Amino acid sequence: MSRALYLAGLGYVAICGIVLLNRRQTAPAVARGGDEPVTPAAPVYGAAGQWFAETKPFCNALEVDVRQQQVPPPSGVEGAGYSAACYALAGKIDLARQTIERLSDRERSVAAGIVFEIGHPVADAGDDRSAGPIMRLVVEYQLDNYMALYHAGASEYMLGESDYARTHLQRFLELYQPDDGWRRNALNMLEHLQ
Repeated sequence: MSRALYLAGLGYVAICGIVLLNRRQTAPAVARGGDEPVTPAAPVYGAAGQWFAETKPFCNALEVDVRQQQVPPPSGVEGAGYSAACYALAGKIDLARQTIERLSDRERSVAAGIVFEIGHPVADAGDDRSAGPIMRLVVEYQLDNYMALYHAGASEYMLGESDYARTHLQRFLELYQPDDGWRRNALNMLEHLQ
C-alpha cells in the first residue's frame, strides 16, 4: 500500500509542477499604478530578439561588454536596439546611447522603442534607480513616448531629481489626457515638487 501512496504523491507533485510552469509562462497582465495593464516581460522578435533572449543573462555591468564582443548582435536597427537595451539594463547608458547614435536619424526612434519595450518591465517593477536613466534615454529619441516620460519622471521624483521629474511629468500630462491612475499619480508627484 505504501508504494501506491508514494506513486500517487509523486503524480500529484508532477501535476502541480506542470500547472505552475504553465501558469508562469502565461502570466496575465497586471495593473500597476493605474488602470492600464502591463505585460510582465518584454517580447522579443526575430533574429535580433533571439540574440537578446540568449544574451539577456549577460546584460549586467560585469559581463555585457565581453558578451557583446564575443557574440555580437545581428546587424540592422533591431540588432542595435536590442544591443542598446542590453547595455541599458547593465546600467551602461552611454554605450546604449552610442549604439543608437550609430543609426540613421529615422532608425534611432525604432531602436529607442526596443529599449523602451525591454526597460518598461523594469520601470513597472519599481526599480527607480535603473529605470530612470533607461526611460530618460528613450525620451531623447521618442519625445512623445508618454509612458517613458511618466516612468522617467516617477523615477526622478523618487530619487529627488526634481528638475528632471518636473520636466518629464509636465510633458507626460500634456500628452496623456485620460483621468486615471497614471495621470493622478503624475499630478500628485508634481504637487509635491511645488
